[in-house]
Amino acid sequence: MASESELVALQEALYRSSNPTRRALHCARRDWIIDALRRHAPAPPARTLEVGPGSCIYLPVLARLFDEVMATDVEAAYLKHAASLRHSLPNLQLALDNICDTALPPASFDLILCTEVVEHIADSAAALRGMRRLLKPGGVLVLSTPQRYSPLEQAARIALLPGVIEIVRRIYKEPVLETGHINLMTARTVQRQLREARFAVREQHQSGMYLPLLAEFGGAGALRLEQWLERKVRGTVAGGLLWTQYYIARAA
Repeated sequence: MASESELVALQEALYRSSNPTRRALHCARRDWIIDALRRHAPAPPARTLEVGPGSCIYLPVLARLFDEVMATDVEAAYLKHAASLRHSLPNLQLALDNICDTALPPASFDLILCTEVVEHIADSAAALRGMRRLLKPGGVLVLSTPQRYSPLEQAARIALLPGVIEIVRRIYKEPVLETGHINLMTARTVQRQLREARFAVREQHQSGMYLPLLAEFGGAGALRLEQWLERKVRGTVAGGLLWTQYYIARAA
């Protein structure tokens, strides 16, 4: 498991990366999520939950949009950085909790954010059922997770192997950590699990074209090509090649 300091260092590297593709992939996801939160935050008073806050880039946004904010994780170490934000975010609460078997009160949140988490959980269906249990009727889930067959995830299987990862770190000259992705899903699988958890998908999106090697060595020109290809394939059968899938779903 990555330490809290490693998580923060990685987050800074991702959003300020000198590699145009790496920076764009993560900034596009961050910007889509923030826009979704702003569009779907209900009128006050309202409560929100972030499942697995990681390095906490969304907690300040949630604290501005909601009266009460809770962040949970199954690992206490991952809540350490969130704890350091409580002096500046007085409406933030933290709880050690397993979303697959949550101990939080049912129907207690208006919106749940779960971004880049379910791919780390073997039983993602149980996690979605847990989130559905915690949402009020009509409440909103903002979810994102990588796509199983995206070139980035396929390349990562090789790039993050022991020994190879050191070469990748030398290429990027930035922090690179193992992903810990044990449950990569296709869009069809995610949508089925959402339906089975009694969610109704209201909005979906895909982003993140990555071309191996070209992304590492092609600079800004490679990014322009990737973004052009992304616009061409989004919403088509080939959209499964894009890195991230996003969903806005309501508790049915």
